[in-house]
Amino acid sequence: MRTTVTERGQVSIPAPIRRQLGIEPLSRVEWVVEGASARLIPIPRDPISALRGSGRPGAVKRLLSERRSDRRREDR
Repeated sequence: MRTTVTERGQVSIPAPIRRQLGIEPLSRVEWVVEGASARLIPIPRDPISALRGSGRPGAVKRLLSERRSDRRREDR
């Protein structure tokens, strides 16, 4: 899908893409430049709750256990 950049540097995001990505009026987005291309990343209204539950089960327990082991090793 192609769009045109206006004289003021504005770009319209096509409606099907807005719907698919959940971009609504007043939504915030981030532009990331990668070489000769750019990506548009929608920022959720509540980024913390958007990530909740996305980690691996037990990851925090494993991390804390590893840190305790490291601390014991360093104390020796």
